[in-house]
Amino acid sequence: MKTLLLITGILIAGLFLQCDGNSSLFFNARKATADSLRKADSINTSLLFSKADLAKTYCVKNKFDTSICLLLNMREHSGNFRFYVWDFNTNNAVDSGLVSHGCGSHPWGIDASANNPVFSNIPESHTSSLGKYKIGKRDVSQWGVGIKYYLFGLESTKSKAYERQIVFHSWDKIPDVATYPIGAPEGWGCPAISNSFFNRIDSMLIASNKPVLLWIFNE
Repeated sequence: MKTLLLITGILIAGLFLQCDGNSSLFFNARKATADSLRKADSINTSLLFSKADLAKTYCVKNKFDTSICLLLNMREHSGNFRFYVWDFNTNNAVDSGLVSHGCGSHPWGIDASANNPVFSNIPESHTSSLGKYKIGKRDVSQWGVGIKYYLFGLESTKSKAYERQIVFHSWDKIPDVATYPIGAPEGWGCPAISNSFFNRIDSMLIASNKPVLLWIFNE
């Protein structure tokens, strides 16, 4: 009986802490969980190394930047980190974060397809498209930190990216920490990330004097 009362008390306290938005204990517990998820999301390193090798070959052949590329694995749940900044010099991911995908036929701004996104190259489909992109001109955006990069599809699966206004930008709704089992908010197909993560990548893109490769895959 005492054990049952103790467990009940812990559960009630946990609920109280969760409802109290100012509770540092709950925040710290959530952050610890997010940190562990961030590490767990990088377990499949063999796939990233394989993609990075292929990306490096592509960048050399097509005269892209050979210091960094951006790798996005949409097979991961959208509440886990699945956007990686890959450093070709160290042959490792040097940064990572959440990234949204297109909502498709679902309502905009929720996480209805967090674990099973649909992909398409069709205009007005509100979906993301798989494959390689060249990151183009830096411009003003109405979203996030107010900056966007045009994306140019390099394969038939995303040949209409520019026409569909699929751009790389930040979004206030995307958090900095993992949110699994809750997914990232879904937009209309753009790979959107958190403001702070975007600022870090933006500085790298500004410093580059060659096109940077962004590769979206689902493996």
